[in-house]
Amino acid sequence: MDNQNLTNVLAFASVIAVFVLAGVQFVKTTVNVPKNIFPLIGLVIGLLVGAAAYPFMELELVLRLWAGGLAGLSATGLFELAFSKREGSSKE
Repeated sequence: MDNQNLTNVLAFASVIAVFVLAGVQFVKTTVNVPKNIFPLIGLVIGLLVGAAAYPFMELELVLRLWAGGLAGLSATGLFELAFSKREGSSKE
């Protein structure tokens, strides 16, 4: 992967992260699932959004999937970092 492809993947991931975050929040409010699988849900939604964005980007499918995966993991982590209260230490 050359530098231009990497730049395109990161730019595309930045754009679709908003849609992935909205999808994860929709799942959180409608389906009762354990909290520890939300990163996996974010990854799956990111992959789906990346693959579904075929008409909007000229990237290869593999690069769109990479961007979707990155967007899914980063959107989930960013939301948890910003809005979840994390108290205590790692060894309890």
